[in-house]
Amino acid sequence: MTRGIVTREMEPSLPVIRLTNVVKTYGQGDTAVQALRGVSVDVSAGDYVAIMGVSGSGKSTMMNIIGCLDVPTSGHYFIDGIDAGSLDDGQLALVRNRKIGFVFQSFNLIPRMNVLANVELPLAYAGVRQAERRRRAAAAMLMVGGLGDRGNHQPSQLSGGQQQRTAVARALVTSPSLILADEPTGNLDTASTNDVLAVFDRLNAAGRTMVVITHEPDVAAHAKRVIRLLDGQVTDDRRSAEPGALPPYLTGARQQ
Repeated sequence: MTRGIVTREMEPSLPVIRLTNVVKTYGQGDTAVQALRGVSVDVSAGDYVAIMGVSGSGKSTMMNIIGCLDVPTSGHYFIDGIDAGSLDDGQLALVRNRKIGFVFQSFNLIPRMNVLANVELPLAYAGVRQAERRRRAAAAMLMVGGLGDRGNHQPSQLSGGQQQRTAVARALVTSPSLILADEPTGNLDTASTNDVLAVFDRLNAAGRTMVVITHEPDVAAHAKRVIRLLDGQVTDDRRSAEPGALPPYLTGARQQ
């Protein structure tokens, strides 16, 4: 990889994610807004973490930093031992392509491309040859399931659940260190939501590190660990005794 980027093989004991006293401030002077106020969080390989918070709590800012879409104003963010704040734009793009698989609420599929082409797109950006791209894309589609013979279909020909499965397969195709999902069930009906969350459960059971940004307790209940943010600070960080069952401290806590 590009000089200055450390691989996990070199530092196997490092957490996948480490935020150390991260502060993020937007604006200056009297108009400055501190979106994150000294957040410190570690996420180990194979963990499944839900980050929750009301609007304005800082969860979107935290997601942007975890996803290397933004950098802290102060403090440090490490992904696989790499200090994101030390990288230039090109190196950050490389980290996003190779180490993070993104899943968004709006799917972000390219309408003019079929399912297979959408899934293999990150590999095309990485310069992988077509035959290898096709092989790895097909394997990723098989891993998420539910796409069957949809490889030649356009996104508009898929249900919402199938579109999100396509997005999950695309996130997996580079074998990233982290799957980062932002409100991944926000545009889905109940049945499709359950299907996608079952995919997440299987991926985590197979050893994938998952971080899900959500305001839905039912979604957070699938995680092994729930981090709650308020006013840019971590107010609660605890593990669920039984992932998949709604923890008592989230019962009745559905947020708008």
